[in-house]
Amino acid sequence: MSERHCFDSRDELDKALTRAIVTQLTQGIASRGSASLVVSGGSTPKGLLKTLSSTELDWKRVTVLLADERWVPDTHADSNSAMVKSLLLQGQAAASNWIDFGAGQKDADAEVARIAEILSAIDSFDVVVLGMGVDSHTASLFPCAVELPEGLSTTAPVLMTQPTTAPHRRISLSKDRLLKTELGIIHLVGVSKLKVYEKAAAHADDDIHPISHFAHHDQFSLWFAP
Repeated sequence: MSERHCFDSRDELDKALTRAIVTQLTQGIASRGSASLVVSGGSTPKGLLKTLSSTELDWKRVTVLLADERWVPDTHADSNSAMVKSLLLQGQAAASNWIDFGAGQKDADAEVARIAEILSAIDSFDVVVLGMGVDSHTASLFPCAVELPEGLSTTAPVLMTQPTTAPHRRISLSKDRLLKTELGIIHLVGVSKLKVYEKAAAHADDDIHPISHFAHHDQFSLWFAP
């Protein structure tokens, strides 16, 4: 099982994660002149994104993108992009370079091809922050989706998925692409989520528990608060 970082409160977790993320991004900028940050949607990262937004960093050299997105426009209440724009891409971080997934566009295949082309210029991410659902899905790699085997095996960086237990068609980075990171973070809040994670992490590369495909890799560690 990968390394664990546990905190007494969400505030402590968000501050510690911010420090770790900024340190890694700063190293990337120093070594290559640029850095990349992959974030996740949902309610768990809201405090983290807000804390990051006001943190001093050479944000104009940082590329930001999502691990996955629901295929809805950013005017939709379920849009992860809208959340990232409102919480992270503000203040200091407003200067960062945002990769928009084009969610909600009619030609999904064209958007997938466009994003794949953009990602071909990024050898490895500096930071990937993953969340996890109560079914142990991560990004949009759902155990219920027929596209799961593709998402876990393809060398393509991005794909479309259609979960049967959650609303909306989705676009997701693949396992292969998400693993190509200097620092991988599995960001969990709540004892119930921790129990799901521990059950999943008891396995390795178990398709019933997609998060298990990341939990045993050295570059990924668990960051948790009750």
